[in-house]
Amino acid sequence: MNAPYDGDRGQGAGADPAGSYPPQQRPSDPYAQDPYVRDAYAPDPFHDQDLAAQDPVNEARYDRSAHPPPPPGTDPEPRPLYQQPAAPQYAPDPRVWAQTPPPEPDGPSRRLPYGDDARTTEFTGVDDLITRAGEQKQEPDAFAHLFRDQQSSTPPAAPEPTPTPAPAPKKPAGRATSLLKSSAVMAAGTLVSRLTGFVRSLVITAALGAALLGDTFTVAYTLPTMIYILTVGGGLNSVFVPQLVRAMKNDEDGGEAYANRLLTLVMVALGAIVAIAVFAAPLLIRLMSDTIASDQAANSVAVTFARYCLPTIFFMGIHVVMGQILNARGRFGAMMWTPVLNNIVMITTFGLFIWVYGTSAESQMGVQTIPPEGVRLLGIGTLLGLVVQALAMIPYLREAGFRFRPRFDWKGHGLGKTVKLAKWTVLFVLANQAGVLVVTQLATAAGEASGRQGAGFIAYTNAQLIWGMPQAIITVSVMAALLPRISRAAHDNDPGAVRDDISQGLRNSAVAIVPVSFAFLALGVPMSTLLFASTGLEAAQGMGFILMAFGLGLIPYSVQYVVLRGFYAYEDTRTPFYNTVIVALVNAGASALCYLLLPAQWAVVGMGASYGLAYAVGVGVAWRRLKNRLGGDLDGAHVMRTYARLSMASVPAAVAGGAVAYGVLQGLGSGAGGSLVALVAGGVVLLGIFFVAAKRMRIAELNAMVGMVRGRLGR
Repeated sequence: MNAPYDGDRGQGAGADPAGSYPPQQRPSDPYAQDPYVRDAYAPDPFHDQDLAAQDPVNEARYDRSAHPPPPPGTDPEPRPLYQQPAAPQYAPDPRVWAQTPPPEPDGPSRRLPYGDDARTTEFTGVDDLITRAGEQKQEPDAFAHLFRDQQSSTPPAAPEPTPTPAPAPKKPAGRATSLLKSSAVMAAGTLVSRLTGFVRSLVITAALGAALLGDTFTVAYTLPTMIYILTVGGGLNSVFVPQLVRAMKNDEDGGEAYANRLLTLVMVALGAIVAIAVFAAPLLIRLMSDTIASDQAANSVAVTFARYCLPTIFFMGIHVVMGQILNARGRFGAMMWTPVLNNIVMITTFGLFIWVYGTSAESQMGVQTIPPEGVRLLGIGTLLGLVVQALAMIPYLREAGFRFRPRFDWKGHGLGKTVKLAKWTVLFVLANQAGVLVVTQLATAAGEASGRQGAGFIAYTNAQLIWGMPQAIITVSVMAALLPRISRAAHDNDPGAVRDDISQGLRNSAVAIVPVSFAFLALGVPMSTLLFASTGLEAAQGMGFILMAFGLGLIPYSVQYVVLRGFYAYEDTRTPFYNTVIVALVNAGASALCYLLLPAQWAVVGMGASYGLAYAVGVGVAWRRLKNRLGGDLDGAHVMRTYARLSMASVPAAVAGGAVAYGVLQGLGSGAGGSLVALVAGGVVLLGIFFVAAKRMRIAELNAMVGMVRGRLGR
């Protein structure tokens, strides 16, 4: 056994009877003058500040509950900073293996272990823990004591009866869930509205035909919408939603006074516009179509139709303002569902016309033979539809807690800023409608020159109505729910959130927009033939070719709509104006070339293709500008990868579906029955191949949509 080191005989060995340590240096010590060991046993002045040097075992043995630390700044023995502390009485001696621990202090300790804050640390003594452990009851949950210890650190005065557990509250809906629900409500309303709108177009075409009389009513019916958009519609649709959101967020009354002022201002402005438009109806008809205005009978019918339809401008504006107030309050369904009432009224009106006079194919009615009573019936029914649509919004506003009170104190309440912002939006729609005017003039002239059914303006608008249905159901619904959120993110100066929402809107809408655009290209003829068979095979096939020309333009058209919402969220209406000028110029120029270079019966088909080409150019310009606005990042790689994969899955599907439909039409004929079979067979093949190809490509957005649908169906 090794002999102990001489230094280990300190206490109890006789070397130091007093038991004081460290030992005093003796003159005979050979290391007394060695500078390297002279201060080897001196106490460390920074030991109390070194948290890593503290022994957790000794800390655990030391019960501090009886002596909690004093609050900061109340040290009973303050000392100046940077002064050498006095040597502790019981400094550790490394020469002694087993030392007697120092006694517990009589006063409060000066520090907390591991850097805890004395103001936020609660101490529980060992005796308290032992006492509480004896009072605990055995519980089935092994971790229940952890939750109870976090709730209270003091033992209960008396055991309390276990309360009956309350039912767990429903988990609040997250951001994505709320968006999906809002989009689903709006998509359902828009779907029903568009379906009834299809029926309305079918009935109008069946009653008036697809020749000059149909073009005459279409021009008069389109005129109020164009004037409304040119005056206040563009600002109401895009500028006032962010302003309403800000008023609800910042105003003490939740933006109700602002909404009342806005609604009053719009009513006064639209009343004056209606009075001027009714008086100037002949001039407006000539502005829309010189071909119709040059024909005396057609001009007379068109002016009469217009004077019945122009008062709908007022009710359009009222409906839109009420809908935007509801959208700002999180009520999205009413604005999508109330147009159904308008469609029902118009379907009833034109159904009565057909019941009295028969269809266009039966009566061969034209602009010279239509009776004044028939014109009056159609005009009153058209006006009544918009009146019912606007008045139907009032119950929804009352349910949302909004009460309309006319307010004329417009000055000094932010409306000036809104009007200033709307200035560029008015110029935006002015440029857009300038392109529409060019197309209207050229399409009516081409239809009259061709002498064929389905080659004029009504054929163009019917094909465009079918083509725009997916965009209105999907893209508009998704962005209507996203726009208030994007506006809040832009107001909070969070470009990352704006980018993410725009990327989400683009990718989610692309899952349906891309394959449907290829479906229009492959199945446009049987689709139009089935829908417009009552107007004759020639007219229906003409609309089918126009629909095919529109087809692929649906993709840039939908992308453009989403991208422009980003500018509106930042209250930037100037950039969309410049972008729309480019789109309008390309559309008008390409349409004019089609009118000049193509045969009259194919000119309108070329105009349909020109529309998509114009938006493809506009998307390139708008994308680059918004990307720069958001700091050079618009999630472009992710978005482009999604669209590219969806397009690659759609190409073979469209080729196979179109081939099947063509074979069916050749075998069964081009009538309504053959078109129905061709459309069903080609559609099934197209969707099946697209779904299989998209699954193989692992397109995340499609998988998410399929999972959501399965969850809704409980499968």
